Amino acid sequence: MKKAVEKSKQPRKQRKARYTAALHIRHKYLSAPLSEELRDKFGRRSFPVRKGDTVRVMRGDDVGKEGKVRSVDLKKGQLMMEGVVVARSDLSEVPRPIQPSNVLITKLDLKDKLREVALKR
Repeated sequence: MKKAVEKSKQPRKQRKARYTAALHIRHKYLSAPLSEELRDKFGRRSFPVRKGDTVRVMRGDDVGKEGKVRSVDLKKGQLMMEGVVVARSDLSEVPRPIQPSNVLITKLDLKDKLREVALKR
């Protein structure tokens, strides 16, 4: 029998629940809005971002840049993208972490059949 999850209105408990959530639940926190074409095609407004998806940056210093998602960090709730880098003082370039709410998914990686099923739900 499943235990009902108690929801509190207190912001501190909301934050604690978010930061201590299991990784399979954190996956849903990494959702990003879908482009207009994908919205019409799948009838959904947003979907969790995954490595291999193509996204466009909508906020921040790198507005308008488009590229594939290089990696997704569930612990930090951020994603790394190809083409979005920051230069260090030793002139090496490292990927800049981006919040998933600041990107727009333009192309989904549908190699995984389970992901296709989840999209049609």
